[in-house]
Amino acid sequence: MVFGQVVIGPPGSGKTTYCNGMSQFLNLIGRKVAIINLDPANDSLPYECAINIEDLMKLSDVMNEHSLGPNGGLVYCMDYLEKNIDWLESKLKPLLKDHYLLFDFPGQVELFFLHSNARNVMNKLIKKLDLRLTAVHLIDAHLCCDPGKYISALLLSLSTMLHLELPHINVLSKIDLIESYGKLAFNLDFYTDVEDLSYLQNHLDQDPRSAKYRKLTKELCDVIEDFNLVNFSTLDIQDKESVGNLVKLIDKSNGYIFSSIDSSAVEFSKIAAGPLDWDYYRYLAVQEKYMEEEEKDEYMEEEKKDDKI
Repeated sequence: MVFGQVVIGPPGSGKTTYCNGMSQFLNLIGRKVAIINLDPANDSLPYECAINIEDLMKLSDVMNEHSLGPNGGLVYCMDYLEKNIDWLESKLKPLLKDHYLLFDFPGQVELFFLHSNARNVMNKLIKKLDLRLTAVHLIDAHLCCDPGKYISALLLSLSTMLHLELPHINVLSKIDLIESYGKLAFNLDFYTDVEDLSYLQNHLDQDPRSAKYRKLTKELCDVIEDFNLVNFSTLDIQDKESVGNLVKLIDKSNGYIFSSIDSSAVEFSKIAAGPLDWDYYRYLAVQEKYMEEEEKDEYMEEEKKDDKI
């Protein structure tokens, strides 16, 4: 059983920096990490990757050969990777014995809430190689400073969660820089817990561009609250405590915390449930006896009343 993370998020959210920092942190706590770069446009990597999709194809070559733009080129690349999944499987198999995997994906958001290629790639790997993966969705924390952008980030996070169907953690990255973008309208907990979005409405009305779509915005907020799935963790990739807290959440979501338990699923379920300290049928017998005694007491009370009369 192999564990890892699928790192996704919009361009500029810090995915590559995250993979670099996370790999260093995991190495410090004793995990052997392999980074898999699946972004064919990322040609300047700050980390040493175990597998690089550029060995299979490059975005620039795809764009030139098929006369595609960057977005169409990335969709083509993911489609090509899905059809050549055997190449990625063969590269991953030597790493499965003792590595923790970090998948660094492209920043094109359409790949994760609209198109199915990236999802199909991960599902095939999970089934064939028995992987336990958590999607880590990075959102730049500066979006909290703009109510309209923040709601867009919530919609993107919700759509991605529903589309990927993986254990999922949404993260406000670059939290150490959030103050440089201006003062927040509410406490940070309001943005991480996503409890009552109606408070954003007044701030949206102050912007003439947002006020025009007041009704639409309210309906979108209602959709987000009805699902009640989205919340955020915070991350400062330079802070060990911040990274450590996030690692704990990820380990809980993909089951890494149970990886040291060497037992079958049935045995583990027995440990989790614990021995029963009561007998169901004995309980029924006691209940019947209690009911009989109650009926007897009622009968005696009636007899006493009759005697008085």
